[in-house]
Amino acid sequence: AHNVPARLDVLRGAKAIAVFMETTEKRIYALHGQRLLPLYVEGSTICARKSTLVAWIERQEAQGG
Repeated sequence: AHNVPARLDVLRGAKAIAVFMETTEKRIYALHGQRLLPLYVEGSTICARKSTLVAWIERQEAQGG
């Protein structure tokens, strides 16, 4: 994802993040509240970069978590 334009790499909103991660919006909000996902906020919207989430998942897998 290193050559992906930033505008295509960004997921805006819990729904978009949930779809990408194949989970629920409720779970995204819970993980965000616990600061367990690499998310950021633009205004009042939770956002994430696809490439950052993929890297985070790969680290979790490497750690056995």
